[in-house]
Amino acid sequence: MPSTGIRDVVLVDGVRSAFARGGRGKLVATRLDDAGATILRVLLDRNPKVRDAMIEDVGIGNVIGHGEFSYVGTVQRLAGLPLEACGFHANRQCGSSMETLHRITLGIMVGNIDCGVAMGIERMGRGLVLGGGRETRVTRLNPRLGELNEAQIAPAPDHDAYFSVPFPEYIRRSPWLQSMIQTAQNVAEVYDLSRAELDAFSAESHAKAQRAYENGVYADEVIPLEVEDPIFDASGNWLEDEIGPRVIFDRDEGIRPGTTPEKLASLPPIPGTISWGQREIVITPGNACPTNDGVSAALLMSEEKAIALGIEPLARIRAFAVGGVKPQLMGIGPVVSTKKALRLADLEAEQIDRVEFNEAFAAQVIPSARELGIDLSKINVNGGSLAIGHPLGATGARLVLTVAKELRRSGTRIGLATQCIGAGMGISTLIEALD
Repeated sequence: MPSTGIRDVVLVDGVRSAFARGGRGKLVATRLDDAGATILRVLLDRNPKVRDAMIEDVGIGNVIGHGEFSYVGTVQRLAGLPLEACGFHANRQCGSSMETLHRITLGIMVGNIDCGVAMGIERMGRGLVLGGGRETRVTRLNPRLGELNEAQIAPAPDHDAYFSVPFPEYIRRSPWLQSMIQTAQNVAEVYDLSRAELDAFSAESHAKAQRAYENGVYADEVIPLEVEDPIFDASGNWLEDEIGPRVIFDRDEGIRPGTTPEKLASLPPIPGTISWGQREIVITPGNACPTNDGVSAALLMSEEKAIALGIEPLARIRAFAVGGVKPQLMGIGPVVSTKKALRLADLEAEQIDRVEFNEAFAAQVIPSARELGIDLSKINVNGGSLAIGHPLGATGARLVLTVAKELRRSGTRIGLATQCIGAGMGISTLIEALD
């Protein structure tokens, strides 16, 4: 009989693309399944002790979904993994790629697999609006799959894919997104957060991310991609039939150097947001995360396998958890999931050295940190999603790999990655740096 003991799981390495503006950024004309395959290939190639045949499962977190993601197994096939490498997709809204990381970890813990990859891929520019549209050359099922299979894969049925529209139109036409923004206003009111406090937090996120790039912090994390530079008309619509030049994309597009609280104070509140307490509307495009396209990937294996291969992992997975809260206060979801993860790891909040806290809104990070007793100086020391970006399904794995690399840089030990999730949830991962 196989051993029934629970095995330790380690994060070997992780990489991501730069995060592009959703709908109007550098990844608009790029197939994200191809980009995902490139990211996966780079991750494996730079860890040569991990042979392709060792990868038993690849999980992809994705929220919005398009034709390019409709075939489970696309990315690992395009990356050249053998047929024995399995795949699955997961949708836990913003926590989707952290969910894939947890599922891969569970498979390794119980001995079902020895090695797997957790990924997240998201294209936000063509899914958040409700209205007419059509598939584009980058959102259809990947035509290269036909070259990889003995039998041609049947194309997915026609379905609506949505054009990018200006941010106010997202708000007007997307009840889902509007509900997320409303929860941020609700949390701000419950915790008595001022507009000035939120704008100051957001400005600092941009400043920290800018400094991180200047200091080369993300050089080991962000993989340069050669992409087609999309061509837009005067209204910002992508001209699909015009092929742009090839360029290198290697920097998060949401970072705005020179962002100050004073500049953010000039932005109007997001239309459609209401105050149940007849108070000031404090949620603006400046203290809410942008919409983004992007890819992330994390390589995981059993610690015993890593030792046998002579690999020095980034960190050990200590514990992970999800937790639920009132949907109206979605932003404090990380409080319950983190408390649960701390109990499972037999740790206290004060033992946490570094935190990657998804900045969906400044209004949810500040009160959640207060509730957990975690000082803001430990959180997102190299900038957060307000600047870096939040491609929904790709963010979770990004948070885990970012905090793992920061533990190594800073010589600290315990890291936390956590997110709030739509419909009233939180998700958290605790990791421990290895000597």
